[in-house]
Amino acid sequence: MDGDALIIPQKRLMWILDRIKENLPWVKRVGAYANAKSIKMKSLDNLIELRKNGLGILYLGVESGDDDVLKKVRKGTSAGNLVDMGRKVKGADIKLSVTVLLGIAGRERSLQHARATGELLSAMDPNYVGALTVMLIPGTPLYEDYSNGSFDLPSERELLLELREMIANTNLTRGLFFSNHASNYLPVKARLPRGKQEALALIDGALVGDVALRDEWMRAL
Repeated sequence: MDGDALIIPQKRLMWILDRIKENLPWVKRVGAYANAKSIKMKSLDNLIELRKNGLGILYLGVESGDDDVLKKVRKGTSAGNLVDMGRKVKGADIKLSVTVLLGIAGRERSLQHARATGELLSAMDPNYVGALTVMLIPGTPLYEDYSNGSFDLPSERELLLELREMIANTNLTRGLFFSNHASNYLPVKARLPRGKQEALALIDGALVGDVALRDEWMRAL
């Protein structure tokens, strides 16, 4: 479910996929969460073998294309490595869905994070991008940073500007960019590249108050 299933040894994964086909014959595609480490542990042939056995899509948490931010949140990888691993998945003809995180860089690096993330997405060229927004949870290190003033959460307007900058710097061959998760203030669904300008116009409308944002009480993880 919400764990990194791709880290499971290859023989065990193949066995699981076989059991799915045997006992759930109506299942057309299996998806799994992954991270840079687990993708790196699989050879290209391993990934192709999994795809032929029913693995159709992998979900990869990217969060940011800014190496400083990745280090700060202890992602355990670099932007360059994330790009390489994403391309590896695409090379196996497995669909790739990545998530990025608005607000994770704080106010100071907001737009730099947005540009770097757009550049990473352009280099990786995933099939799907899902943008979520940071929500502070008591008891977490980030919440403690926020409480003691070392992390400054961007405002609604700054998050919109961050989303705009990210989309403006994202160039996909053919992919969907979503920000329709419940954590976001503005739901966006754009098929890139042709829908980019429409998405930017929607954000511009929200920035001047012509498009309503999701109320705070409606936001959730």
